Amino acid sequence: MEENAELKQWAQSLKEVRLPRWEELPELELYMDQVITLIDRYLSPIIEPEKHHLLSSAMVNNYVKHKLVPPPVKKRYNKNHLAYLIAITLIKQVLTIPDIKQLIVMQLTIDEPKMAYNNFCQKQEESLQYVAELVLAEENTFLPVRQADYRYLAVENAVASFASKLLVEKIIELEKTDD
Repeated sequence: MEENAELKQWAQSLKEVRLPRWEELPELELYMDQVITLIDRYLSPIIEPEKHHLLSSAMVNNYVKHKLVPPPVKKRYNKNHLAYLIAITLIKQVLTIPDIKQLIVMQLTIDEPKMAYNNFCQKQEESLQYVAELVLAEENTFLPVRQADYRYLAVENAVASFASKLLVEKIIELEKTDD
């Protein structure tokens, strides 16, 4: 029963998560160590740093090298860089770097960076809210009635995440063939 209380507490914390919008990202240009600290502060409520290494200077340099993120200007990073790094850090939990790159390219063909980033934040928060509602057994219009055991949630969401990943990969594949 204690596990259920801990799970519910975690779910309640998910309901509180709010990613910084474009307008809330710092105007000042930052050095690498400041960027890493800031990204960690933004994302540690979602991704437990002890389970997943959030971001390192080597990762940032690798993203720049592979053209996922624009190069810094005089070793400084701006809000555009921060937006990329927040999105990449979250999405890399489920997609490969090449797929993330294609996903970014796709989004930037339909929206400017500010709009694409703010939309990403909103959709991520809605997904976290959805997961919180599942756990807290709140009114949820997405899922049929299910058994109350939390272990069923693990299986249901594992298979749903696999299906969602397949969908993303298929869309990316189709987008590549359109080019």
